[in-house]
Amino acid sequence: MGNESSRQRGQLEETPLKPSRLSRFRRRFGSKGHRSVSDPILLTNLAPEDFAGVARIEIISAKMKFKDRWIACLSIGERTYRTDISDQTDEPVWKSEKKVILERDGPHIARISVFETNKLSRNTLVGYCEINLLEALRLGTEKNVTLFDLFDPSSPSTVVGKLSISCNMEDPIEIEKSFARRVLALVDYNEDGKLTYDEFSTLIKVFGNQVAASKKEELFKLADSNGDGVVDMDELATLLAVEQEEESLISNCPVCGEALGKFDRMNDIIHLTLCFDEGTGNQVMTGGFLTDMQASYGWMFKLSEWAHYSSYGIGLKSGSSASHILVFDRRTRRLVEEIIDEKIVLSMRAIYQSKVGLKLIDKGAKDLLQSISEKQGRRMNSAESAKEIPKFIEFFKDQINIDEIKHPIDSFKTFNEFFIRELKPGARPIAYEDHDDIAICAADCRLMAFESVDDSLRLWIKGRKFSVQGLLGAELSSNNFIQGSLVIFRLAPQDYHRFHVPVSGVIEAFVDIPGSLYTVNPIAVNSKYCNVFTENKRVVSIISTSKFGKVAFIAIGATMVGSITFIKKKGDYVHKGDEFGYFSFGGSTVICMFEKDSIDLDEDLIGNSERSLETLVSVGMKLGVAKGKRSSEEFSNLHGI
Repeated sequence: MGNESSRQRGQLEETPLKPSRLSRFRRRFGSKGHRSVSDPILLTNLAPEDFAGVARIEIISAKMKFKDRWIACLSIGERTYRTDISDQTDEPVWKSEKKVILERDGPHIARISVFETNKLSRNTLVGYCEINLLEALRLGTEKNVTLFDLFDPSSPSTVVGKLSISCNMEDPIEIEKSFARRVLALVDYNEDGKLTYDEFSTLIKVFGNQVAASKKEELFKLADSNGDGVVDMDELATLLAVEQEEESLISNCPVCGEALGKFDRMNDIIHLTLCFDEGTGNQVMTGGFLTDMQASYGWMFKLSEWAHYSSYGIGLKSGSSASHILVFDRRTRRLVEEIIDEKIVLSMRAIYQSKVGLKLIDKGAKDLLQSISEKQGRRMNSAESAKEIPKFIEFFKDQINIDEIKHPIDSFKTFNEFFIRELKPGARPIAYEDHDDIAICAADCRLMAFESVDDSLRLWIKGRKFSVQGLLGAELSSNNFIQGSLVIFRLAPQDYHRFHVPVSGVIEAFVDIPGSLYTVNPIAVNSKYCNVFTENKRVVSIISTSKFGKVAFIAIGATMVGSITFIKKKGDYVHKGDEFGYFSFGGSTVICMFEKDSIDLDEDLIGNSERSLETLVSVGMKLGVAKGKRSSEEFSNLHGI
């Protein structure tokens, strides 16, 4: 096999296989499309109680509103797969399938995105739909074809096409039979659906088990239950099921070479089935992608990837200098790519990730950024700026939902009016609204959560002199905050830019701290040459609560942010979820600091942050539980809605 080592082959071959037969075996396997090593199916110790099943998803066809060549991408968790490109048509046909393992508490919302192709650059996202794969558990194993609406990415109430999908759960017995069927097809040279002793011997040798190879005659007789001198598919399936349970016939996966037997039979069979589907299936989607955007790019992008001008990766890469910022969408539990202009990425690298950039910062770049921000702020408050709104929405398609906006788009007289837009009532439900011992997310943002400031310095903030005292200022700093938990809410330009109160309590203080206007993009935050959070302009407020003690809420300005506006004042009682204020045009950040031992932050937020991976959250989602008040297990709903 392609991934089988020469040492392994030497152990298997008591008598050499005929070269013609071995080469034919390889050709039969290779002609079906060997699975790329970029998308490994890794063995994991999946407990039976965690295993929900194997979902089979087939993207069959679509009906679109205009003709083009189309691609469909399937995203679930941290993996994305794509179909081939269709013919030029308004009714593309793919008939492309993928099987995915479902865990009961794992990702289960599959997103299917349809792109029109552009040969030179990135393809254009036209529509999408989302499928709850756990629903397939109730549908059973029948292959029912369902027609789904494809929604406009920027206006999910608008239907732009129809998508035909078949989705069902694989029966455990059928999984084993499917594997046996794949195996039989590879070594059944005369294609009669049965294995002779010669063909059976070849198969046993390929399985890589020396003990099994030494007793292949005994195994053949065991498999040939009806004594007709050949082994059919059902007999082979029975043999594999029985022997794999008692003493594994297969030491290594014939497709990828992965050693088996590390865990239990269920995990081995799942791995083998998926691997054989990938290695021998004619209509299996291409894998190895992290996001649908990556999967959809045209050949020009692939050329730049090949030339190493840009790169994909989860978490920090060389101080977040990678072109593509990936974040984990908490609602769908999948990776998404943050859209950012490539020219801006290059300029941020030049300023924040180099010694030359440091010299520029030290020699007047701070004043320059201030001047640019003020000028841009005035421009975005002009009537002329309103014409930029449609372009902005189109650029951030799929990341701005215009259906949620309270007022019509044409009612905004300036770009800044649109930027500080309000949302419709109920657009952001508040988790456990009546429980003051549950803290919530303060903004639509990319979030990092750390149990201690030391953790944040180790995993995220790489500035030269970051400290709690520097962040809060001497007037409001205290030892309890120094040892406490820290949550960073980073707002990108496309986000809803009003921030909300994360906890209920009384506002004790407001302190304005003047400063610079560096970008809050991870490229700058993870630069060792500047201190974004402690040098930027910010407003620090203290909220006194009955459940969390004192909570520091720091609103930080950034490049292009004209102002930070609060709508609450000192002495006000605020309830969690209340609107607290807003940022004018640009990116910006809120940081919340909790006193030592006052909060248990949600485990998924901590887990992602430990991977240096930001979590995409919305206002009102659950953030954590007050320590000593209630067990966090009582509030197990991830989204808290």
